[in-house]
Amino acid sequence: MTRFSWWVRTNSQKYLLEAVQANLARQYLGRPPTVGPRTPQVLFWKHLFVPIYRRLPWRVKHSIILAMPGSHRHWSS
Repeated sequence: MTRFSWWVRTNSQKYLLEAVQANLARQYLGRPPTVGPRTPQVLFWKHLFVPIYRRLPWRVKHSIILAMPGSHRHWSS
């Protein structure tokens, strides 16, 4: 796996997980999640990448996943 692909995969997993946890905190605990640092990288992932990724249809997401090198290729169709 290339260094860039690893970086994208690691960050996307991290910020998508944080977004789900924030939604669960709002839904079940009735409170907003904790606020972390506001660096340009964090703002990009949280406020641009996550909302765009959530709106993409599965076929597009699946195509992107297949195009990127990584361990997922062993199990993908």
